[in-house]
Amino acid sequence: MSYIKIMSYIEHKPSGTGWLLFFYSAPSKPVSSRMKIWRRLIKAGSLPFKGAAYILPYSEEHYEFCQWLVSEVDAVGGEAAFIGAGKIETMKDREIIDLFNKQREKDYHDIEKRSEAIEIKIQSIKKGSGRHAKKTAEAFNKLLKEFEAVRKIDFFSSKTGAIFKKKLDTLRAELAGIDASYTSIPSRAITPKRAADYQGRIWITRKRPFIDRMASAWLIKKFIDKNAVFRFADEKEIGQPGKKTVAFDVMGGEFTHIGDLCTFEVIAKAFTLNEKKIKKIAAIVHELDIKDDKYKAPEAKGIEEVLTGIRKTALNDADALEKGMTIFEMLYESKA
Repeated sequence: MSYIKIMSYIEHKPSGTGWLLFFYSAPSKPVSSRMKIWRRLIKAGSLPFKGAAYILPYSEEHYEFCQWLVSEVDAVGGEAAFIGAGKIETMKDREIIDLFNKQREKDYHDIEKRSEAIEIKIQSIKKGSGRHAKKTAEAFNKLLKEFEAVRKIDFFSSKTGAIFKKKLDTLRAELAGIDASYTSIPSRAITPKRAADYQGRIWITRKRPFIDRMASAWLIKKFIDKNAVFRFADEKEIGQPGKKTVAFDVMGGEFTHIGDLCTFEVIAKAFTLNEKKIKKIAAIVHELDIKDDKYKAPEAKGIEEVLTGIRKTALNDADALEKGMTIFEMLYESKA
């Protein structure tokens, strides 16, 4: 199959619904390059489609992912393209959704099989005939991370995922009962920072800012560096920032996700921003960015819709960020 090398964006995107189809061809050697692209597609939750492409449900995040991946394929000497389609002419949407759900159900079943051994260990410990509650908790945490990774790409909320989550919640409660030190997945320590050391900086992040980046920029500008200047770049181009530059919400950035914490939460903790209103906003940002049901934030959905509207109508990245920051400022002022 031959591929047309195209720019890393499409002029006409489906609005709100539809599908993204990604096509690529990479050199046969080195094999590691081909495998890297394949792993990226699978980790993102895409499915092989008709032996010629990979398919994802359309979303702003998936659209952005495809943009990045075109660049990655190009960097290894390959060719790639992606298209947005409102529908697939030869298949109903329900049929495609079923394909996604079947794959996610298989992923869940693979994890569930391993959960049975942990369940047996927990019961053994509860009866007094087992030991090593700490090791069992560590094994459960590892399993829970795998579950959350699948859940993140369970785009259509398969029934199997909901049922398995209830089982994991039960195991979590039982672990808490036999090991008071058990709470949740441990996070890497966050190094305390002083705002005085971060004045007049250039804060760099990924292009097409959205929820976590908008909120983090607002937090930085309001509480840490009032003269902050924000810049945008492709993640692979950011590299090592200079002395006056701080990277945030990017892989390897000074401030980015740690464990199950989003970037906003990491920044707030690093600078000891413990105000009640900030914690409430952190719960909303976490809910929208991590999507792990850790917090119940009923207003989150409405805020997401407003920020999505900003992202779609903004003139450029700077305009989107500024308008998103305004929303978080208003949200902050509205909190009691």
